[in-house]
Amino acid sequence: MEFKVENNRIYCENNDGKIVAQITFPEIKEGVYDINHTFVDESLRGQNIGKKLVQMAIGEIQKKNGKIEATCSYAKHYIEKNMK
Repeated sequence: MEFKVENNRIYCENNDGKIVAQITFPEIKEGVYDINHTFVDESLRGQNIGKKLVQMAIGEIQKKNGKIEATCSYAKHYIEKNMK
């Protein structure tokens, strides 16, 4: 599975070009990024793709020395469980 990183989002497409997994983390104020949406297609559920997306988003934000916020419930739960 090949993930693409661009403009504060990470995503993966299937062979038909349909997005099957995606996470977005826009900069909501200078240096603060909000992980606000995580999507994993039903065909990929149970493979920890959501977890991988959150980890990758956190890594991208950290590369920018940014502060992480999460309004996406999945990302928020992951961060509370694994980063506190």
